[in-house]
Amino acid sequence: MFRISKDISFEDIKKIVQGREEIVIDSAIANKIQENFAFLDKFRKDKIIYGITTGFGPMAQYRIDDDSLIQLQYNIIRSHCTGAGKPLDDIYVRAAMLARMTTFLQGLSGVNMELIDLLVNFLNLEIYPIIPEHGSVGASGDLVQMAHIALTLIGEGEVRHKGEVRDTASVMKEYGLKPISIYIREGLALANGTGMMTGIGFINIVNAKKLLRWSILASVMMNEITHAYDDFVSESLNNSKPHPGQLAIADLMRGIMSSSGRFKKRECELYNNNHNESVFVHKVQSYYSLRCVPQILGPVYDTIENAEKVVITEFNSACDNPIVDNKSNNIYHGGNFHGDYVSFEMDKLKIAVTKLTMLAERQLNYLFHDKINGILPPFVNLGVLGLNYGLQAAQFTATSTTAECQTLSNPMYIHSIPNNNDNQDIVSMGTNSALLAKTVIENSFQVLAIQYMALMQAIDYLKIENDLSEESLKVYRNIRSFFPVFADDTPLHKDIENTINYLKEN
Repeated sequence: MFRISKDISFEDIKKIVQGREEIVIDSAIANKIQENFAFLDKFRKDKIIYGITTGFGPMAQYRIDDDSLIQLQYNIIRSHCTGAGKPLDDIYVRAAMLARMTTFLQGLSGVNMELIDLLVNFLNLEIYPIIPEHGSVGASGDLVQMAHIALTLIGEGEVRHKGEVRDTASVMKEYGLKPISIYIREGLALANGTGMMTGIGFINIVNAKKLLRWSILASVMMNEITHAYDDFVSESLNNSKPHPGQLAIADLMRGIMSSSGRFKKRECELYNNNHNESVFVHKVQSYYSLRCVPQILGPVYDTIENAEKVVITEFNSACDNPIVDNKSNNIYHGGNFHGDYVSFEMDKLKIAVTKLTMLAERQLNYLFHDKINGILPPFVNLGVLGLNYGLQAAQFTATSTTAECQTLSNPMYIHSIPNNNDNQDIVSMGTNSALLAKTVIENSFQVLAIQYMALMQAIDYLKIENDLSEESLKVYRNIRSFFPVFADDTPLHKDIENTINYLKEN
């Protein structure tokens, strides 16, 4: 059981979201939330407060009668359940629910603890609202998607539980749960904010980190296959351009390479005055896709690190409007629901992952192009050339998928379209940005899977298994356990799928 206090870390979120660890709210935080709620309940008397005694958005100019205030909160939930497209996977919904909960845990939203308790029960019992992927412009937050979450908390709509889509009321009845009561502003508080884009963004970062690690190892294996010189990752070289990401990538590569028998020492090979030939058979410098890995993946590393900082800050923020501050005895109206921070980071993240994918595609092309590498058969074809085709057609998949990533990398952050009677006259499109980054990441796993299949074939052709680094050898043996060496032509789509799953799960 994980006890949540006010602030939550990246690893905490991983435990709760991916590890599905059950949670409990720290009593001190619960008391703070109830104090904030009590303040709002007292403060609101005879005052005009947005979304409490007024309508929403451009309708805020209309006062709501006292006898309609509760109905107002139900109306925003039901009216905004307008999502379209396929439902989001449970993992993204779970992350979004947690992100909205942690906003409430800041004790600045004026909600009753009953709402948070039901969110806790939904997470612990793995009851996930059905949320269509499309609907948010990311300005007043993810109104549409979050309304779909809110709908289930009032006992309506549908949820997925234990892999089955069911009406919410029957699942709640099964566990003895009751829909939340609307006290003051629970409807607006649930629909408001950046929970959806933040939840999706968190999973994107987790997966981008996996991709980066796999790309680092693939780049080591590429250089092992080509019997490269090792000075491209040397401390002296990389310390002379001390970007944090470049230094980290070079250090990680050196760590893997330290147990490999496949790297040449330039000082031993080329600085010994024993070379009199006019043309050197072994390349003095490798192609950029092999030699410039620290400089290419370094910015990817830095981008992921910064995206993590922003998303975790968002998790630990009061992404709400208005902000109910019982310490200063005031209620502040502003725009903490605006998603620009997350939107910008998701755009940068998808660009970074696209560049990582482009590196994999170029390295793959190097393996496949016998005239370039000079040591492997075309398309690492271990069969009869002309009769068999190796991984030739798999390159089509990798190339087309990489091209899609490039197109999807156009930014959403600057694609604001005014809407909502121009009340939302500049918006973040943050959830769109996060969803596109999600697609780019999925594509990248596909390209890297094909690259790893090609690496396996190349290792077997060169018979260098026993000279590989410890990490390279471990991965070689793992992948070969479900993707055996092949020479005859066979359908490979299942092998690609299995390799994708291996990369995602390890």
